[in-house]
Amino acid sequence: MFGYIVVNQAEMKYKEFDVYHSYYCGLCRRLKEKYGIAGQLSLSYDMTFLLMVLTGVYDPETDVDSCRCIAHPFEKHITRINAFTDYMADMNVLFTYYKCQDDWEDEKKLNKYVYGQILEGKSKWARKKYQEKFRNIDLLMHQMSDAEKSGHGDVDTMAGLFGQIMSQIMVRSKDEWSENLSRFAFYLGKFIYLMDAYEDVEEDIKKGTFNPLKKKFDSPSFEEDSRTILTMMMSECCKEFEQLPILENVEILRNILYSGVWCRYEAVRNKRLKKAEHDIEVKSGEETDRFLRSKKE
Repeated sequence: MFGYIVVNQAEMKYKEFDVYHSYYCGLCRRLKEKYGIAGQLSLSYDMTFLLMVLTGVYDPETDVDSCRCIAHPFEKHITRINAFTDYMADMNVLFTYYKCQDDWEDEKKLNKYVYGQILEGKSKWARKKYQEKFRNIDLLMHQMSDAEKSGHGDVDTMAGLFGQIMSQIMVRSKDEWSENLSRFAFYLGKFIYLMDAYEDVEEDIKKGTFNPLKKKFDSPSFEEDSRTILTMMMSECCKEFEQLPILENVEILRNILYSGVWCRYEAVRNKRLKKAEHDIEVKSGEETDRFLRSKKE
């Protein structure tokens, strides 16, 4: 997906990271077995996190095994696989298919078009199995696309639509925890959308592609406002998370929610600040050169 929902490995115990990695490897394995290499390429940390949340809430029977893969051909890695692994593999492929469609429509990336066509063929049975969910996600994706094309999609509306998509992915079936999970995923989805817009805003300005933050980028308070709204979304997300009955691997999930999600933000922010400082130095140097030349003349 986007790669924003990750662990802060520096703040995590080795054993905890091994457990996290085993769910990641398990999801990778099931993607390969169900969808081939094309499905395996869609593997994401974001879906691994959702998988672990659902596992923590419902405590399904989980098979612990080991296997080798293309990435690690000489060393076996532990895998943890349960019913939610298969579900998230299906959702991962379906969402990646939609993301490829969106990238093709926005930027006409041929590789995304080809990859999307491959996933469309491989995911036919999954779209049939989850017909209602597929229709809901399809409708929301089209609403996002229409808003982008019109150029009138405001930040809250766009983030809200993506939040609803995440809610559709998160809730496998209606039960006593589905409302909490839906709200949790809604705010997580809003955070992901806003974080993606925050990271891409400069590139989108150059390319002339849609980004709801473009008009605010030149504001002196852009960085502060961005941090505030991201913090608000993650705060609501964490509030819903803490109401879920999760005991197993809860510290891993908290590492992600309270620390890991900010790693990419800090990296983007620091890079942007360094670039701004460099631009100021260059501009100052050019002005000094012009001043010295004028004196000589």
